[in-house]
Amino acid sequence: MTTPRIVSREDWLKARTNLLRQEKEFSRARDALTAERGQMPWTKVTKPYVFETPTGPASLATLFGPRGQLIVYHFMFHPDWSEGCKSCSLVADHYNPAVVHLNQRDVSLVTVSRAPLNKLLAFKARMGWTFPWVSSFGNEFNRDFNVSFTEAELERAETTYNYKVQKFPMPEAPGISVFAKSAEGEVFHTYSAYARGLENFMGVYSLLDLVPKGRDEAGLGYVMQWVRHHDRYGGGDPHAALAATRA
Repeated sequence: MTTPRIVSREDWLKARTNLLRQEKEFSRARDALTAERGQMPWTKVTKPYVFETPTGPASLATLFGPRGQLIVYHFMFHPDWSEGCKSCSLVADHYNPAVVHLNQRDVSLVTVSRAPLNKLLAFKARMGWTFPWVSSFGNEFNRDFNVSFTEAELERAETTYNYKVQKFPMPEAPGISVFAKSAEGEVFHTYSAYARGLENFMGVYSLLDLVPKGRDEAGLGYVMQWVRHHDRYGGGDPHAALAATRA
C-alpha cells in the first residue's frame, strides 16, 4: 500500500468534508435508485415449482409462510458437490442473522440450491446457520432464474447470466430473487440481481471499503480468492474449498 500524503488536522478536515459532500450525493442517488427499484413491474409466476423441504414438498407460494414478500438467495451448491460455494457462504453469513428482522417487515427469506436436501442440511449444520434452506433438485427453478447451466452451455460459452449471454466458469451461479404474493395467493416475480449486484448483501465489503487498503484484491488471481468458509480460516490452501466442490 502506498502511504498517502501526511497533512495537518486542519487540512485533513477540509479533505474529509469535501468527501462527505460526495458521499451525500451518492446517498441521494442510491435513495433515488431504491425508489425506482420499488416501482419495477411485476410478472406472474405460473410454473408449479415444488421444492424439497425438511417438512416435505412445498410450492413457491408455501415458502412465503405467513408473509406477503419473499427473498430467495440462489446459493451455489451443485448436486455433485460435497459442500456449498465459499463466496455464497460469505453472503449467507451476512443474511443469516437478518432473517428474524426481515420477518418483522412482512418478508421471508429462503435459501434455494440444486443439491439434494440431505447435503444442504448437513452443510447448514456445519456452518451453524439457521435460515430455511430448500432443494430445487427436482424442478427447473434454478434454470428459469438463470443460475444453473448445462454442460453444453458451458462448453459453448453460451450461458445466460446477469441478463446477457456470456461465458461462465461453473454450472452454478449466485443470485437473489424477490417475489410478492397477492391476497388471492398468486405469486409474482418482482426483482432479481446477480454478480456485483449481490455486493449490497455483503457488509464485509462495505467495511473493507473504509480502510486504507480497501478490498486489497488487485493482486489476486480472481476476485474473492481470499474468501474461505468461516470454519476454514487460519491455514491451508485458499483454493481447497472451491476444489472440493468440483471433486
